[in-house]
Amino acid sequence: MAIAYSSRRTRGRRPAASARKMGTWKLAYADFLTALCAFFLIMWIIHGISAGERENLAQQFGSEKSAEMVSATFDDPVSSTLASDLRNDPALAAYGASVRISEDPDFIRIDLSDMAERPLFETGDGRLNPTGEHLIRLAGRAIAMLDLPVTIEGHTDAHPSLTQGYSNWELSADRANSARRLLMEAGVDESRIKGVAGLAHTQPLLQDAPEDAANRRISIVLVIRDKTA
Repeated sequence: MAIAYSSRRTRGRRPAASARKMGTWKLAYADFLTALCAFFLIMWIIHGISAGERENLAQQFGSEKSAEMVSATFDDPVSSTLASDLRNDPALAAYGASVRISEDPDFIRIDLSDMAERPLFETGDGRLNPTGEHLIRLAGRAIAMLDLPVTIEGHTDAHPSLTQGYSNWELSADRANSARRLLMEAGVDESRIKGVAGLAHTQPLLQDAPEDAANRRISIVLVIRDKTA
């Protein structure tokens, strides 16, 4: 902290008057407080905005690596490693497009889809056919040793059910429960299963083709981090 002094001389042989401190330390202290307040204001603003908004803000200030930084934030080694292992499982890979595996920092989703050339379900029935049963068991063996909670979803295409009093809601729920039983037979502990849901045709895998066979599927979700916690 800089301290300025001034001296005052008088005429004659009297020595210089004792130095006295000026008020410049007050200016330095005021500058420090201003900078501190600005810092806390910036921290408060950053804390209250989303990752996407932070990216836009960084781009406005000329950051060329903002997209890479945001991508790195969402790169989770746990989900990426487990998803890679599942994709490389030869038994699942043999089913080709019937098996789709996607990951997120909070979960891994395994979609087992009906295909026109390889159906997994009995038409209009809550049971899986032998091909579907075999695929569910293979998925169960692949995840049996993973200590992660599991939720199971049943999905249909957009075609309405032709059975009186038995809508796509009942159909998808029955298929999800069929999958639950098969997963348990394959070694998935019942305590790991946290939910079974029939979602009918509300979440098509192919958004532009809701009536496509691939939308008829079982989704097995491995929960890495519970968003509701």
